[in-house]
This record gives sequence, structure tokens and C-alpha cells, in this order.
Amino acid sequence: MPVQAGRFLAENIRGAKYVELPGEDHLLSAFDDALLDRLVDEIEEFLTGTRSGPDLDRVLLSVLFVDIVESTQRAVALGDRRWRDLLENYLGAARRELERFRGREVDVAGDGVFATFDGPARAIRCACAIRDAVRPLGLEVRAGVHTGECEIAGAKVSGIAVHTGSRVAAAAKAQEVLVTATVKDLVAGSGIAFDDRGAQPLKGVPGEWRLFSVASA
Repeated sequence: MPVQAGRFLAENIRGAKYVELPGEDHLLSAFDDALLDRLVDEIEEFLTGTRSGPDLDRVLLSVLFVDIVESTQRAVALGDRRWRDLLENYLGAARRELERFRGREVDVAGDGVFATFDGPARAIRCACAIRDAVRPLGLEVRAGVHTGECEIAGAKVSGIAVHTGSRVAAAAKAQEVLVTATVKDLVAGSGIAFDDRGAQPLKGVPGEWRLFSVASA
């Protein structure tokens, strides 16, 4: 059936909406899964006025947040060009360690690195490795690790566990890798040692959280 026929129908039926999808015929079986999803989305939006967002998977992950201590002051002191060069070296070192410990980079915002791991021990050891790798650059970092269920939608990772991990990192001191009690319990027997930092509130996260500083990884 020529495409002009479909366009003619849309032009002459009041309230019709014409959407042209790639393909060579009108048989649904000829569409691949992605095109079928697109077709259903278009029908849903026409009938209801909205389309559903992507299905969310909930997956247990260990999240790692790392950023540079006093990065704004360093940027001002160095100037734009030198700071940009230093930032590239920092991110290069961080990405090498992420690859070595099989972490997945989710997002980089300025000097902040957000990554996920399938186990908390690797996340801790990666954080310590990043800290040690950037020390020759004259940089001090802080890191936070938390493990919990995260919502996955495509490449995006979100949820309370992510928010908690970010707040744990914000509570860390210079050169400190801070973890939640959940992480500490999960890595029992791994040989990783901790110092108890006590119960602390985390901004925007309900309750108090028992935090531990990594003493030896």
C-alpha cells in the first residue's frame, strides 16, 4: 500500500494523527521489538494523551561516589586551563581504576564521579585505589559507598540507595572512604578493616545512619 494513501486518510479524517514509522509494509510481524514498542507508545499517547515511561528494574547494587575536596578553591587558584588539565588527569585515573575493579561509570558531574558495582568490596577497593592514584596529582578526594536496591531505566540509575550513597560521600573527610553499616556487614570476612564513625544524620535521608571509615582495604 503506498504511503500516500495513509497520508490521504489522515488528512481527511477529523481528529486523526499521522505517524510514519520505518518499515516496508503494514504487517506488525515485520516490525522488530523496538518498533513494536514505538507503535504501542504512539497508540497509547493518541488514546490517553500520555505515554508510559520506561519500565523500571530494581537491582541490588553497590554505589560509589567520589569527588575532589575543595575543588572550587583549587579551580580558582589554578585558573580555567590548568584546572581543566588537572581534572582530565583525575578523571583518567578514576576511570582506569573503575575498569580495573569492574565498576560501571554512571555519571560524571564536574569532579564528581558516580559508579556502580555488583559487590561492595570491589567498590571499597576501587575508592581506595582512586584515592591513592590521584595523590601524586596533588589532589585529595573523599568517597562514599552504600549498597541497596536501585531503579534502573536504560543507562540511568536512581533511587533512595543512590541518594544515600551521595550523602555518605558528602559526610566523608579528605582522603576518607566512608561506608554505611550495610556495606560493612556485607563485606565481613573480606579482610577490609573499619573505624566506627558513629551514627550520623544524612541530609534528606530519614533517620540516623551508622557510618564506618575504611581503615585498611
